[in-house]
Amino acid sequence: MALFYILSALALISLGLNLWQWLAARRFPLHQPVPAADGLPPVTLLKPLKGCDEHTEACLRSWLAQEYPAPIQALFGVKDADDPVCEVVRRLIKEFPQHDIRLVICPAAPALNPKVSTLIQLEPLIGRATSVDQDNSERAVESALPERAVVISDADVQVPPGYLAGAMTILQREGVGLVNSFYRLANPVNRAMWIEAVAVNCDFWSQVCQSNSLRPMKFALGAAMGLRAETLRQVGGFAALADYLADDNRLGLLVHRAGLRVELTNAVVDCFSGPMTLRQVWDHQLRWARTIRVCEPVPFFFSVLTNALVWSVLWVLVAIPFGIGWQLMTATGGLVAYAAVRLATAWNNGAKLTQGRLSLWKIAQVLDLRDGLGFLWWLFAFLGNRIVWRGRRYRILKEGRLQPLDR
Repeated sequence: MALFYILSALALISLGLNLWQWLAARRFPLHQPVPAADGLPPVTLLKPLKGCDEHTEACLRSWLAQEYPAPIQALFGVKDADDPVCEVVRRLIKEFPQHDIRLVICPAAPALNPKVSTLIQLEPLIGRATSVDQDNSERAVESALPERAVVISDADVQVPPGYLAGAMTILQREGVGLVNSFYRLANPVNRAMWIEAVAVNCDFWSQVCQSNSLRPMKFALGAAMGLRAETLRQVGGFAALADYLADDNRLGLLVHRAGLRVELTNAVVDCFSGPMTLRQVWDHQLRWARTIRVCEPVPFFFSVLTNALVWSVLWVLVAIPFGIGWQLMTATGGLVAYAAVRLATAWNNGAKLTQGRLSLWKIAQVLDLRDGLGFLWWLFAFLGNRIVWRGRRYRILKEGRLQPLDR
């Protein structure tokens, strides 16, 4: 009987946490435009690239097509000069001659994190324009502009019109050191990807809102991050992120430790992914769970309390031996209440993030599976600290530092 009451309390706590998460997301001014401030700084866009697909060119173009009142420099870094994405960049250089766009070959590997390796090699070119001498040789010259912002984003990120001006306006506010954005998985094409879409589009962003209602944000979301070049130098540059898996989390933490705020834009960026199998979704979410566990061990441990499916089902199972009575009726009612609230809040969160582009029927088809797998991801996160990332095996150490296991 004691176990029955304990599980009933946990189920009710879970239900309450889900409602709190939904309310925190409801209060966030998602998609509301931010009027552009005067005197916005010049911006350098840093884009580590590897390979391309049908979405790559549109994603990159969305950044270059921004209406922005100050100069834009775009540095596209790629490891191999024969990478097919190089041709995409060359087309964009011709399409946007008004911007200082450079394709930079970054063959070195100064970091365990390949993305950060590219960023380290792009960093010396921030704020330097390409000039042509009389002998037609290119040289880098210092920009005469006194202040500059740096925006880091992945190749698969597409931004809405006005994004850059809104983000830089927030960055100009007093005490803000880094600005980042919520993102949505824009192209779920199969059942496995819909599990990922529910995790990202319904749950993750609302969990961030819930966390931010308790304490200042001290991490960053890596789809799109902007900070002043001066702040980047202050926290040690990209070399300070060299051997960390979650470079975005680390950068946000360093900015927070420097006494500056990490803020979110009101805009949402789109992320595109190639087709994913259930195994790929499992590996990605487990890698994510183990990374969060080592970076934020206490919040991650208690995050299982938000999984109302687990506690509601256990409540019913414990009530079954009592036979058909008030215990089973109460527990079953709790499970039904959970299912209704969970579906309603997940759909509402997803609809708000995607502006109505997330199907209620698709969510209903995978929601229980997503929550069941979510509990397994949480559990397996404590059963080891090894991950597979980009075909290589690593051990995740304290604060997300990588230790390679492949020799």
